[in-house]
Amino acid sequence: MTVLSPLDRKLVRDLWRIKGQALAIAAVIAVGVLMLVMMTGLVNTLEETKQAYYDRYRLADVFAPVERAPDRFLERLAEIPGVAVVEGRVTGSALIDMPAEVVPVRAKAVSLPDDGPARLNDIYLAEGRMPASGRADEVLLLKGFADARGLRPGDRLSATMHGARRVFQVVGLAQSPEFLYTTAPGEIVPDDARFAVLWMSRDALAAAYDMQGAFNEALIGLDRDATAQGVLAAVDRVLDPQGGLGAFGLEDLPSNFFITEEIEGGRKNAVGVPPIFLGVSAFLLYIVVSRIVQAEREEIGLLKAFGYSDWEVSSHYLKMMLTIAVVGAIAGSLGGIAAGRAMAGVYQAYYKFPFLVFQLDPRSFVIGFVISVLAACGGGFGVLRGVFRLTPAVAMRPPAPADYTRAGRLGGIWLRILDQPGRMVLRRLRRQPARMAGGALGMAAGMALSVGMIGVQAGFNQSIDLSFGVLDRSDAQVTFTHAMSDKVVYELGRLPGVEEVEPVRNVGVRLRHGLYTHRGAINGMIAAPRLARAMDDAQRALTLPDEGIVLSSALARVLHAGPGDVVTAEVHEGRRPVLEIPVVAVADSLLGSPAYMNMDALNAALKEPGRVSGAYVRLDEAGQDTALAAIKDMPGVAGVALKSDVRDSIQSMMDSGMGAVRFIMLAIAGIVTFGIVYNAARIAFAERVHDLASLRVIGFSRGEAAFVLLGELGLVTLAALPLGAVMGYGMAAAVSAAFSTEVYSIPLMFDARSVGSAALAVLVSAAFSGWLVKRDLDRVDLVTALKTRE
Repeated sequence: MTVLSPLDRKLVRDLWRIKGQALAIAAVIAVGVLMLVMMTGLVNTLEETKQAYYDRYRLADVFAPVERAPDRFLERLAEIPGVAVVEGRVTGSALIDMPAEVVPVRAKAVSLPDDGPARLNDIYLAEGRMPASGRADEVLLLKGFADARGLRPGDRLSATMHGARRVFQVVGLAQSPEFLYTTAPGEIVPDDARFAVLWMSRDALAAAYDMQGAFNEALIGLDRDATAQGVLAAVDRVLDPQGGLGAFGLEDLPSNFFITEEIEGGRKNAVGVPPIFLGVSAFLLYIVVSRIVQAEREEIGLLKAFGYSDWEVSSHYLKMMLTIAVVGAIAGSLGGIAAGRAMAGVYQAYYKFPFLVFQLDPRSFVIGFVISVLAACGGGFGVLRGVFRLTPAVAMRPPAPADYTRAGRLGGIWLRILDQPGRMVLRRLRRQPARMAGGALGMAAGMALSVGMIGVQAGFNQSIDLSFGVLDRSDAQVTFTHAMSDKVVYELGRLPGVEEVEPVRNVGVRLRHGLYTHRGAINGMIAAPRLARAMDDAQRALTLPDEGIVLSSALARVLHAGPGDVVTAEVHEGRRPVLEIPVVAVADSLLGSPAYMNMDALNAALKEPGRVSGAYVRLDEAGQDTALAAIKDMPGVAGVALKSDVRDSIQSMMDSGMGAVRFIMLAIAGIVTFGIVYNAARIAFAERVHDLASLRVIGFSRGEAAFVLLGELGLVTLAALPLGAVMGYGMAAAVSAAFSTEVYSIPLMFDARSVGSAALAVLVSAAFSGWLVKRDLDRVDLVTALKTRE
């Protein structure tokens, strides 16, 4: 049977005596480790599941859209060095009519090989069966859309393809790695209910889109040692004569782009957030251990006098810190596993993975433990050095009385307005400013964390409000199947229920600036738009000049470009010119990475004057259904997106995935704030219990004695509020940057509401902590307390 040494028994007693502070510090450490384990686990889970899904269903490495190319060109593509496999397919846009709904659902139709499974971009059959050979009316439906609409195998749906309305029977529900994140063309917001994918036989789809013996998209798989850039250039050379629209790699596939951004956002959070909590824990450990060492000077001297070495005595206090750190790390690891598994299930549902490869990163546990130990050692290193140097003779003497001569004397107005307990509080603050400043700094750190997280919450809401209330003041966006004459704008304006129309010309491009590229679109708008606007960082509407391009702030960061630079735009439609365009301004973007140009200037550069590809419309509320029905029946309309639906979708997107982590962090910030304040209150109580007992003996009431203690806590708390507000600004900026991606940007929100909410949380924590400490003070045995040496 193992018998504890005297020092180890003392360690157990000390930990039990400071259990409140120890648990508070362990909780802060646990939060940091939990965030580290959870975030790294989620990143690994997403990465591993994504890669396994891509490999199992053979997602293509290169996508090459083309207007129309004969099948014989597939052989020429296969001869390109580095190409392992090539498959041609037919795709097209469609509109699905849903019963009792005015606005049709946009859809993408994709062909299935008639001679067996697809060699690239295969599908996972979730329910039902594959379409039968020779049955042109049988289709597979994207499972996410089917679930959102309540459709099942055996149901029928009506769709318009290439101007002809057809009725199909749904025979199965499918998932695909190509459509993990499904958005309608030109949109960045996923909505299962507003976008569908249909798979049908190659012959049937080719007949519908006049593609017999031809394809309009080539899928290419590469050899392991192939370079994508060389293959992309070669593919474009082969397909350009047939109307090639610009080949692109997997990194530019919208679904892969968005999930990659999600993973990168999680990786940034995993690196940036945990050190905040662990740094706070190191600071708290320093305060607690320094107080214990100061109170146990005599015990330290006795231990050394009885033969314990400097290292044995110092290691005793080191064990105390390590025990707290290890308990916190274990709790954080277990909590991180549980939280990671729960969040992984959310990701599986959100991204429509047919399976989930939950993968914890063993390094996160090691890093969590190592950093926790380092935080513990760093927090107490200075204190332990003092213990190591303390000789028995010096330690067993009482410490030299503090020199308060420099603190000054209270007089004048303070003697008149303060009673004796009040003057005692003020004297202690003046005599021990460093200790009081340390307590205020700890509380300020907790408040700063709350300010940062409340600011992120407000930033998410502000991003949506600005995007859909200030930048976009329309009611709906109409998209055409191709660039049309601007006369269609007047036709839209004459429809009943349409109050205002604003045309746009969206052109797919690849933008280049030096070594940096971005595949996206240029949004051509009128010079002074009213319904859909670009704004600067002061929320002033920008007027688009006759020359030049305006980059969104997110796109400017990607391209490393600003006003005065020149970007290259490789156009992917029409004559496919290559344009050199100067950057004239940077707009404050919140959603996506758009680029803006004057529509007339854009059309002139493309040598296609008077063309539009869509329009923003403002509708009369009473006649909205009539207007939408009329718009749907107009020729050339590819789809209609209601702003209210898009707003709901972006809200759902921000509340899911990595965006949902902000709710967890907000709750954690509140817990940590309380832990810091409570820890400060417990330390103050432990330091003053002898003095407070003395006050009770000489005649102070319980309330007056409690006022001496809680008055200090109150003043320190009030001093922490302005400091916490200043630190909170930096915290809010750091956390907002960590949550921002190319998909959405979170503006820095540092306002009175955020600061006030965080300050209220600190004050409530201080009040509750004070109540707990007062309860303990009322229960103190005065005789026992007075026998304890100061």
